[in-house]
Amino acid sequence: VQLQASGGGLAQAGGSLRLSCAASGRAFSSRVMAWFRQAPGEEREFVAGISQRGVTTSYADSVKGRFTISRDNAKNTLYLQMNSLKPEDTAVYYCAATDSGYLDTVRRTYNYWGQGTLVTVSS
Repeated sequence: VQLQASGGGLAQAGGSLRLSCAASGRAFSSRVMAWFRQAPGEEREFVAGISQRGVTTSYADSVKGRFTISRDNAKNTLYLQMNSLKPEDTAVYYCAATDSGYLDTVRRTYNYWGQGTLVTVSS
């Protein structure tokens, strides 16, 4: 499967951005999906995840209440709505998919990765 992330850019603190991740192939709806991010000099970290049908979601504490993950299985697309952005949200954001069936926060669980989209939040 191929994942293509988009929607990154420059935002001011307190602003909003919406990321999208378009997936190729017919198995999108059978995969758990997630967003990770990696700031300069930092490890890639889990941001949010969503179950195959979108019933269950999980968020990192740092984004809980500000970010919302969603998916449209008819369009093979994953989304991340980011509100109340903070400078510390600046990072390259990656969408990821796993065949494991588990909504996991661990990076190595995910076997498909998009190319990343840069989000920069100015203060």
